[in-house]
Amino acid sequence: MLNIEPSGQACGAAIRGVDLSKPLNGDEIADIRAAWLQHHVLSFPDQPMSDDDLERFTQYFGDFGVDPFFDPIEGRTNIAAIRRDADETSPLFAENWHSDWSFQKNPPAGTCLRSITVPPTGGDTLFSNQHAALDAMTSEMRAKFEGLTAIHSAQMAYAPDGAYGDNDEGRSMAIRPDESARKTQVHPLIREHPETRQLGLFSCMGYIIGFDGMEQTKALPLLQELYAWQAREEFQYRHRWQPDMLIMWDNRSVLHCATGGYEGHDRLLHRTTIAAFRPS
Repeated sequence: MLNIEPSGQACGAAIRGVDLSKPLNGDEIADIRAAWLQHHVLSFPDQPMSDDDLERFTQYFGDFGVDPFFDPIEGRTNIAAIRRDADETSPLFAENWHSDWSFQKNPPAGTCLRSITVPPTGGDTLFSNQHAALDAMTSEMRAKFEGLTAIHSAQMAYAPDGAYGDNDEGRSMAIRPDESARKTQVHPLIREHPETRQLGLFSCMGYIIGFDGMEQTKALPLLQELYAWQAREEFQYRHRWQPDMLIMWDNRSVLHCATGGYEGHDRLLHRTTIAAFRPS
């Protein structure tokens, strides 16, 4: 039987009472999915797992998502390494708030991360509950964003002239910038979660580069106001990593970002994505 320990913060819960190194039964999978939809971010402490275990766990919740700008680790197709070496001096990867691959037509429902090398200090991952962020808006603020269609693109990050582009040197992660990052995709800014039907804000400035039908001179201040609101501390959960830990989060419900503070130490996690939910 699962033991679910809510974080006491805006989202997040720790799950015990299950062994992820072994196949799960239908009841266990259903209980984990229910907890995931309720708490948005789940952590599984004390789970010594292999990459085979990680792939099997991911597929309980959907097909593998497509990672367009990461090379997979050797011998795998669907696992990427989130890696930073002890002597690395390049800017921290993923230190801005985002929802994974929101620029895709069908962005991933979730992401899984398995800890391999955890530094003794720092390296927390922050999450921000976007259902809570929407619910806390005043009616006047919400009226500014109701009905807007956001334009998403990976260009600022993964185009050749982007943050992780051709001039990004000395990075240990296997990132592959490409001109395809300039493509755009639209999604409603306020949208219904496909499983819970709860309304929330989807993605933020960075992957959102504007609003459909709105001039940039008007869109940019709105995006800046929205970004500041979405990341307020009262919407956040701070995840502190431990060795042998798996976490999974719902990209439809939360934003996330990386933090530093572990200079001089290696950090390595293995990552999969869960493809968009398809109602049966």
